[in-house]
Amino acid sequence: MLKGYLKVRDTCPVCREDLSHQRADDGPAYLTILIVGHLMAPIMLIVFTAYRPEPLVTITIFAIGCVSLSLYLLPRLKGALVAFQWARGLHGFAGRNI
Repeated sequence: MLKGYLKVRDTCPVCREDLSHQRADDGPAYLTILIVGHLMAPIMLIVFTAYRPEPLVTITIFAIGCVSLSLYLLPRLKGALVAFQWARGLHGFAGRNI
């Protein structure tokens, strides 16, 4: 469904479904921030209280973790949001799905 990292194809290469009218917009970014924040904040609190690492080490490790997790989740959540729109018949998908 995706062409490149986040670009949605105009049509599905398998079933020829028209995807040009999808409206994912900022939804995947919002969900990514929500998930990464809810995962990293408790982990950061646990690591800080249990091990008391140096601030520079803490910031480096958690910055790399946040960026890596965000880059991993973003295209998957965009695909999931477009699939949700298709399944619910939203934004021009109405009457096209089974």
